[in-house]
Amino acid sequence: MEKYGMDSFCADLEEMNLPITQVQMKQFYRYYELLAQWNQVINLTAITDFEDILKKHFVDSLTLVQACDLHGNDRMIDVGTGAGFPGLALKIAFPDVKVTLLDSLAKRIHFLDVVIAELGLSGVETVHGRAEDLAGEKKYREAYDVCVSRAVANLSTLSEYCLPFVKTGGLFVSYKSDQVSDELSAAEHAVALLGGAVEKQVKLTLPHSDICRNLILIRKCAGTPAGYPRKAGLPSRRPL
Repeated sequence: MEKYGMDSFCADLEEMNLPITQVQMKQFYRYYELLAQWNQVINLTAITDFEDILKKHFVDSLTLVQACDLHGNDRMIDVGTGAGFPGLALKIAFPDVKVTLLDSLAKRIHFLDVVIAELGLSGVETVHGRAEDLAGEKKYREAYDVCVSRAVANLSTLSEYCLPFVKTGGLFVSYKSDQVSDELSAAEHAVALLGGAVEKQVKLTLPHSDICRNLILIRKCAGTPAGYPRKAGLPSRRPL
């Protein structure tokens, strides 16, 4: 890690009361290297500056610790994980959590497989497919303690993608920007229909920055009715 300093990253984690080991620090750095390398070949992120990747991808992913306690949660799925945010970053920070990374683009899944192998991670799987299809399979449906997503979609659509994966009593966390009030109101019907209830909205600012983030925590109160999510394309074209 001689070429770049990780001091700002360490300071951000300290601000969030998230201690990590030197091994984990090296894993985050190697993750950055692979992301920068692969991004020259396939479009993984528009953010390319080293410090920006640390702040806007790694630190942003880890802000979940300011909203809920991940200890005691055995299984997590990241729906629409892209280049692994937030799920893979959370896996590095919480190695005991079993994580599923779901994405519809095979090239991104291949990248994640390379990162997982290079970092020597265990207890993490990648799945290539659409949430609408996978959520109907017995292996995945209502099988997770926590579902996370930084995917860009309205909250009604994301709830239909994500809540079917969450077991009753579990949690769906949607990473949103600082403008989310209208989305929350519009999603009330969908969330309730899918068996959820908004537990809280956590507004925060990324450490040592003016970047705002909203984490929407939705508790799974009851089973998701059969038939949801609807077939591919409908949740985004016709939100509940």
